[in-house]
Amino acid sequence: MQDWRKAQTIGIVACSGPGAALCYETITAECGELLGSHHHPEIVLHSFSFGEYCRLLKEGNWPAIANLLTDSCSKLGTLGADFAICPDNTVHEAMEHASLEAILPWLHIAEVVAREAHTRGFQRLAILGTRYLMEGPVYPAKLAPLGIKTITPNADERSSINTLIFDHLVFNRVTREDRSTLLNVIERLHDEHQCDAVVLGCTELPLILNDQVSPLPTLDSTRLLARAAIKRAATRD
Repeated sequence: MQDWRKAQTIGIVACSGPGAALCYETITAECGELLGSHHHPEIVLHSFSFGEYCRLLKEGNWPAIANLLTDSCSKLGTLGADFAICPDNTVHEAMEHASLEAILPWLHIAEVVAREAHTRGFQRLAILGTRYLMEGPVYPAKLAPLGIKTITPNADERSSINTLIFDHLVFNRVTREDRSTLLNVIERLHDEHQCDAVVLGCTELPLILNDQVSPLPTLDSTRLLARAAIKRAATRD
């Protein structure tokens, strides 16, 4: 069993509170087999105001979002992080506008999910998340090279999902009506597009969806990223 002091330090670039909290909680809870009971690697976290990210998203200002991510990475590096993760799917689109790897090695959330989907043999994935994520290139860019097709909800469904994320889930508010909305979308994508799994492409979606309630297997981007970070931290280069 590895000494936790020899593990790499994980840097978390946080955006919304619940997503970052769930990622942090998963890391601290699931390291026992590698590092011993109750032990986990050193973790440093930095967050700009989530409201600033929201403002820039509405403006479509990806270079400015990239600047926020860059500044967070720099701060984490100063605090001793060996690599960075960001438990927010949407802002990964901004990575096209910055060389974050020049600051810290980076685990890309969609790459982690894509590897899991490929390993499990999924072929047609329903993508749920913010409107920006569902309409953007983050998941298609990582899944298409693996021969995995991405299916997104229709325009009305995307609007409804985006609203429930920003009005409820980012404040850790879970309602029965919101869960029903999501389940109806998943069922339709399965019936009409033969999706064989669903990507929880918003790090708050695991608060409301999981394999126990979903009609399709779920790919929980939050926990998959956390587990990839655990594996990376326990492996010294």
